Amino acid sequence: MSGRATPGLCSVTFRALAPDALIAQARAQGVRAIEWGGDVHVPAGDIRTATAVAEACRDAGIACPSYGSYVCAGRDEADFGAALETAAALGAGNIRVWAGQVSGGQAGAATWERVGADLVAMAEQAAGAGIALSVEYHRNTLTEEAADAARLMRQCDHRNLFSYWQPVPGRGLEAWLRELDELAPWLGYVHVFHWLPARPHDERRPLAEGEADWAALMAAWSPAPHWPHGRTAFLEFVQEDAPEAFAQDMTVLRRLCA
Repeated sequence: MSGRATPGLCSVTFRALAPDALIAQARAQGVRAIEWGGDVHVPAGDIRTATAVAEACRDAGIACPSYGSYVCAGRDEADFGAALETAAALGAGNIRVWAGQVSGGQAGAATWERVGADLVAMAEQAAGAGIALSVEYHRNTLTEEAADAARLMRQCDHRNLFSYWQPVPGRGLEAWLRELDELAPWLGYVHVFHWLPARPHDERRPLAEGEADWAALMAAWSPAPHWPHGRTAFLEFVQEDAPEAFAQDMTVLRRLCA
């Protein structure tokens, strides 16, 4: 086991809230760190907002360790500069990007090459700013499967490039533990939620229902040896976007992080 973790929150969990309201709600529930999303709350290039949000978080005793950008390698590498500048204004030591727009099994050689080249360029640029670069672990990207994510990390072979992890609903604890193990050389932060597979959208469930699985996952989660930050587990989305569900899930997450 890797010790304690910081209980965090992804701001996309409450897209409808203004940053000040989100910070107040987060503070009330013991959130210690927020990953600010670039889609609504802190748009890439909006340095004034990033600076104001960073100041408000400092006043609330909440860290801003990561910027959740929507820069997509293989598509818009040229937009990375604005996202990186915004992360720096937040005081974030990590910036999250996306590894393409198709799963590894569907991607051709040109896609792998383009995405990898973009990630290397971004990782190098971020390193110059003293900021780590991490790819989202997500369906419909080259990091949908742990084996493909590991392939991408080896292909890029850049010391400043890391991978998030989050559970793909329905795979189950045994598979999730294998994924964490396979990604261990490049692991950074994790996104925390408990969903059940359903159509047309996965079903969000209380984190308490998945607490036993998450206890095992937290025990197995060991960041990469050269990961420059601590362990922060970011709660992402809650049932019905409800404040009551958020309070209940954060109680569980704080327990898991302790």
